[in-house]
Amino acid sequence: MAEGWHGWDEYAAFYDWENARTVGRRDVAFWRGLAARAKGRVLELGCGTGRVLLPVARDGRRIVGIDRSTPMLDRARAKLARAKARPGPGAPRLRAALLRGDIRDLPWRAETFGLVMAPYGILQSLTREADLRRTLAAVHRVLRPGALFGIDLVPDVPRWSEYERRLTLKGSGPTGQPIQLVETVRQDRKRRLTTFDQEFIEGRGRAKTSRRFSLSFRTVDLPALRRRLERAGFEVQAVLGDYDGRPWDDRADTWVILARRPAKLP
Repeated sequence: MAEGWHGWDEYAAFYDWENARTVGRRDVAFWRGLAARAKGRVLELGCGTGRVLLPVARDGRRIVGIDRSTPMLDRARAKLARAKARPGPGAPRLRAALLRGDIRDLPWRAETFGLVMAPYGILQSLTREADLRRTLAAVHRVLRPGALFGIDLVPDVPRWSEYERRLTLKGSGPTGQPIQLVETVRQDRKRRLTTFDQEFIEGRGRAKTSRRFSLSFRTVDLPALRRRLERAGFEVQAVLGDYDGRPWDDRADTWVILARRPAKLP
């Protein structure tokens, strides 16, 4: 079975381009709002190229991002460097740090963070049940008592229709060259895995280049995740069906779970 982090190094060059055409920034305001209410430092799991981390940092929040992919983090560092070099009028000092590491084994002491964020299905990149258990235990350990753990799931991953070599996106790419995304989707129902085989084709004619890699995501259904969170010591505070706070239902495009590490008894 592929590890969930496989493919993300290769994806780094195309991640921002593709996500600008899919999820975009529709979840960013939600995470900024959670961070604004947090007491203490914020941790983002799987921060990637800084799509969420940088807006939170621009709000003046102290935030740390952890990711396993060096190419992803290189792009996040470049964005942070540009933002620090060109601050806007009255902009707060950016207090953001980036760390290469494994979300299953968070390298901080207990009770360090006032909020842990897991945006855009990052927990679905944990392809084994044991990986999810380790991650939930690690998050519980580094959260302060009374602090929140925010989780965003992509519910339609297991419902994705299988297809082979379909042109799903095209346009002007990150380098200004024409680009196409040709994608194959495979479902492994027994292992509850959805795999996206991606080929990014840039340029024209003899100058054309191609990059191929695969990304795998595990189905995590809501009732089972609630039970796992409770076994890990969390209290589920809310389950939302969008980023505006509407209640969850099984037709929702987005599932957001807010779980709290219980406060210590006096």
